[in-house]
Amino acid sequence: MATQVPTPPRTTAGATARLLRSSAIVSVMTLLSRILGLLRDMVIARVFGSGVAADAFFVAFRIPNLFRRMFAEGAFSMAFVPVLNEYKEQRSVAELQALVNRVAGTLGACLLLFTGLGMLAAPWVVRAFALGFADVEGKLELTTALLRITFPYLLFVSLAAFAGGILNSFGRFAAAAFTPVLLNLCMIAAALWLAPYFAEPITALAWGVFAAGLAQLLFLLPYLRALRLLPRPRWGWHDSGVRRIMTLMVPVLFGSSASQINLLINTQLAATLVSGSVSWLYYTDRLLEFPVGLFGVALGTVILPKLSQEHARQSPQEFGATLDWALRWAMLIALPASAALVVLASPLLTTMFHYGAFSATDVEMASRSVVALAPGVIGFLGIKVLAPGFYSRQDSKTPAQIGVVTVLVNIIFSLSLIGSMAHAGLALAAGTGSADQCRPAVDDPVAARNLPIIPAVAGVSAATTARHRRHDTCR
Repeated sequence: MATQVPTPPRTTAGATARLLRSSAIVSVMTLLSRILGLLRDMVIARVFGSGVAADAFFVAFRIPNLFRRMFAEGAFSMAFVPVLNEYKEQRSVAELQALVNRVAGTLGACLLLFTGLGMLAAPWVVRAFALGFADVEGKLELTTALLRITFPYLLFVSLAAFAGGILNSFGRFAAAAFTPVLLNLCMIAAALWLAPYFAEPITALAWGVFAAGLAQLLFLLPYLRALRLLPRPRWGWHDSGVRRIMTLMVPVLFGSSASQINLLINTQLAATLVSGSVSWLYYTDRLLEFPVGLFGVALGTVILPKLSQEHARQSPQEFGATLDWALRWAMLIALPASAALVVLASPLLTTMFHYGAFSATDVEMASRSVVALAPGVIGFLGIKVLAPGFYSRQDSKTPAQIGVVTVLVNIIFSLSLIGSMAHAGLALAAGTGSADQCRPAVDDPVAARNLPIIPAVAGVSAATTARHRRHDTCR
């Protein structure tokens, strides 16, 4: 079925123009970040390849990154932005400033405690994420050492996400969208210029991550000052606004983090496979992050504050039109992106990563998982648009229920496919889970008009499975 060209939401021309302009700003900044991210991965692949040290770093980097996506950009942002916009629309400036101050103080204190505990418990955290590393001499110890350097990144980047949520709610999207560029620049510099000065060169990358987190937070502070909303942190555990955010966060954690929980499960399973499996899945994820991050994140970032404002104003027609517009754009982009990744997996990996320590075998293994995961782009993009539709109405229970089912589906498929398809089976399971996470949205009248593609996702996934099974049988 052909995807219809998106039409603007049935709102005023000015509102439509602002949506398009904001989406374009976030997309441009994200494009810059993704290009630098690909350059970063090319540098890492060339310098470090996909051996023991690379696997250790990717797990040490993935752990704080996972918590960032689950808590900072997931549960916290989805709970904080709707409450913030409610205060912005219905309360005084003094009440808004008080909320910002108390959220900053409470969030900062909790993050500081969590970061300290994570660094102290690093050996056990690594075992929880990559138990198989203990079977390779020195791999667990190296990962632990790297994690103690990278874990504070969670503190810095979560506070940066808090600042970004405030800026986005006031229509200032560019600054927050630019911050990932700083991460890529820091990691490139660390790989090229710091690595030779370390006894274990991969340690330089961990320090690059640490420096990037601090840089991202400091970069946003002047923009908050310009809004006159630079926080003066106050402990606010018993504040009504803070309590409402925390109440929303618990179910949001499951609803918005299903993909990240699946990533954790798949990383744990990949660690039991041959060395390099974690790295192959990492490069697979990086390729898929390009369309998902460039378009899905941009759409989700822009529509969440707008949907929250429309819900606070009790404007259901404008709410539905905005969600409809975003979902049509997501499907228009997802279909060709998914097809392109299936067809061009090996050429893309060869062009971008087949240098230095990244061998032809690495290209072949990574291309298998790219082909397996590519149909999941449709689901991943759909999630980015559909989830804000629930959270903007402060409905966090429905996505949580969907998330639990999605994780169960991923576990069943992962355990079923890992034996015959190894790391590619884990990728296919993750893509299937993303499609399943979108499926219940067809019960929503707005989403139902735009999700006839879900059955097609299942068909492409089945075809991909058959292709890999035939390949494995013929070997």
